[in-house]
Amino acid sequence: MTVDAVKSVRCLIVIPCLNEASYLEPLIQQLEPTLNELTATLVVVDGGSTDGTRDIAKRLAQSLPNLHVLDNPRRIQAAAINLAVETFGLEHDYLIRIDAHGTYPHDYCRVLVEEALATEADSVVVAMQTVGFGLFQKATAVAQNSVLGNGGAKHRAGAESHWVDHGHHALMRISAFRAVGGYDENFNANEDAECDYRLNKAGYRIWMTARTSMIYYPRASAPLLFKQYFRYGRGRARNFLKHRSRPSLRQMIPLMVAPVAVGAFLAAITWIAAVPVVLWAAACLGYGAWMALGQRNPYGPLAAVSAMIMHFAWSAGFWREVLDLRQRRVAA
Repeated sequence: MTVDAVKSVRCLIVIPCLNEASYLEPLIQQLEPTLNELTATLVVVDGGSTDGTRDIAKRLAQSLPNLHVLDNPRRIQAAAINLAVETFGLEHDYLIRIDAHGTYPHDYCRVLVEEALATEADSVVVAMQTVGFGLFQKATAVAQNSVLGNGGAKHRAGAESHWVDHGHHALMRISAFRAVGGYDENFNANEDAECDYRLNKAGYRIWMTARTSMIYYPRASAPLLFKQYFRYGRGRARNFLKHRSRPSLRQMIPLMVAPVAVGAFLAAITWIAAVPVVLWAAACLGYGAWMALGQRNPYGPLAAVSAMIMHFAWSAGFWREVLDLRQRRVAA
């Protein structure tokens, strides 16, 4: 792939963010060489941060002519990306989505463009490795990088380059993004998987590249992790309900966690009611022990606890969304 070929592509690089003061400036400094390497515009779309994130972005924009800052009244990521594409999309060929809560290789954007040009893919997705710093964050990273926490998802575990139905969003042809209507702003989570469903239905192709990946930093406390996965569960349910699709096997297993946990209260009547939740907990804790002993990973036992939080929160969010929909239908 020649330098001129890559340089000829116009890229819109978008960072949706909300209260990311600790991450934003290092991230923009990391991306700054990309603005010269590619024909690129960088846009920070702030959802009403109260920690100084927007001030940081505005200050950096004064010295970077290709950096722009937009306000996102709706706060959610789906609306942030749509707003950036609506504002700048017609002037660009590809959208590159950058998560503020992550770190990227120096050649990340260039590799994405090279892959898009070489494969003629409409979307290029990447694997995501999770890294933590504090005790709980490190344990959560171990969980999210394991089958226990990700169910074997290719965009979590990584794989050889291949065509996929879904992956962690990285680059997308703007014409394809606009053709399917962009992100559905009814989704405050899982908007990427829902968009990929429509891309596939419309005949667009998604390529997972093994040439690059991103590093993601998980939530640093149990309440924040629960809240995040509760939203994920609601988003996934909304996706299934919207498109009348079915959960995969790896999604069906954690889907049953909340019901069996609630059913365990019936153990006051019969001990059998507690068996499913005990088996689930034993399986998680056993896997954590295996990571500690078999893989010599000291975070294994706590990683099992993080995984249990993710399972339960995802399942609870899923069923909450399903019940909410039924209640809305009854009210109508």
